[in-house]
Amino acid sequence: MGSLFTSWSCFLVYVLLVFQYSPTHSWNLQSMPKQVHVHGERPSSPMDPSSLDVFFTMKDLKLGKRIPIYFSSKDLSTSPRLLPREESNSIPFSLSHLPELLDFFSFPKLSPQAKAMEYTLSQCESDPLPGETKFCADSLESMLDSARGFFGAESEFRVLTTKYLSEHTALLQNYTVLEVPRAVETPKMVACHSMPYPYAVFYCHTQEGGRELFELSLGGDKGERVEAVGVCHADTSRWDPDHAAFGVLRTRPGESPVCHFFPADNVIWVASPTVIKLVI
Repeated sequence: MGSLFTSWSCFLVYVLLVFQYSPTHSWNLQSMPKQVHVHGERPSSPMDPSSLDVFFTMKDLKLGKRIPIYFSSKDLSTSPRLLPREESNSIPFSLSHLPELLDFFSFPKLSPQAKAMEYTLSQCESDPLPGETKFCADSLESMLDSARGFFGAESEFRVLTTKYLSEHTALLQNYTVLEVPRAVETPKMVACHSMPYPYAVFYCHTQEGGRELFELSLGGDKGERVEAVGVCHADTSRWDPDHAAFGVLRTRPGESPVCHFFPADNVIWVASPTVIKLVI
């Protein structure tokens, strides 16, 4: 139980650091996540072309390998606010309420913010794919409760995140793998992606089988250091053939695994015990 409490405490510290309690109305285009939805079973979100440099292959998991990677920079002063459950429960979170939500947040109907909200709500309300477990969390409490429901009330689990070990200014640059990559073997995992919304919302999901989790120590050409978490999807046969990953990696659905790094504002829950093995 102590390990579980520690995991929750670490996660609480993490979200309080990343998702500051800034005013909700400060959300703007600069604070919207500019990232591709990397899971090819679902449609991709609008994206910054530079954010395509999050993909890699299993062959890149080698000491000394240089990889061009885009790691987004989050301005904490403009980050969407993480709401307590009492406040989030007082605001409708449904696509059917979008018109009144736009009035509530004072966003024009055809604005980029309105389109981003529509995208997030539609993704959260979409049916899970075969073998997929998914949920959206709009408060710290709902995140923890949903994770506990997924892993089991008495199960122990912990959090993995990508961490910047130095000041992060160059979003896209070449990174060198500084240490032998580490494979994280875990019986269960669920990845939570931050979504564009006026306050912090996470889209969390997991797919049965066919995924491998890795930790990499990276050094950028401009001197930046990153402890990155990445995942490789073994079965991409059901992915959209037009998914950006296939163009970047020059492959096709089902031909080879597709790997990607998690941005620093994503959260990966893993069940205990986990086994860390060097990738040799």
